Amino acid sequence: MRFFVVRAHYRSPLNHADQHLEDARHALARLYTALKGAPSDAGLPDWDEIHGRRFREAMDDDFNTPEAVAVLFDLANEVNRAHSTALTRQLRALGNLLGLLGRDSETFLRAGTGDEISEVQIGALIAERDEARRAKNFRRADEIRDELLRKGVGLEDGPQGTAWRRN
Repeated sequence: MRFFVVRAHYRSPLNHADQHLEDARHALARLYTALKGAPSDAGLPDWDEIHGRRFREAMDDDFNTPEAVAVLFDLANEVNRAHSTALTRQLRALGNLLGLLGRDSETFLRAGTGDEISEVQIGALIAERDEARRAKNFRRADEIRDELLRKGVGLEDGPQGTAWRRN
């Protein structure tokens, strides 16, 4: 809810609709995805760094939170490209100034709204998918991936195995 409010300028009316809240949740998940695997401690922002300067300018310009949030997304894109610890800390530090990005990224990305598939069920389906892939039954593996996607769970295959997050 906080992210939904911060994305709008304080002088603009809020258009409160379920779809807008859902869009805000997905957008916030993009920021948390950039922080994946990073420590939760933020420290203070580096105001000499380009994103820090842009963020400060936005906030000094009539508390322009939509522009400040845009800076966060630019910084998240840079984090995804460069995998820089300094930029990751900067992203978290700037987000914290808006009351955002204070949670552990894995915890946020796995949190649901309460009516989704359970973590145990997700784990069982991932294990079944892994077995299907080992048996070269790629059709079944794709069916399981699609089933999880329909239930709001995205999979990311990597060298350490399959990670998941709620979409």
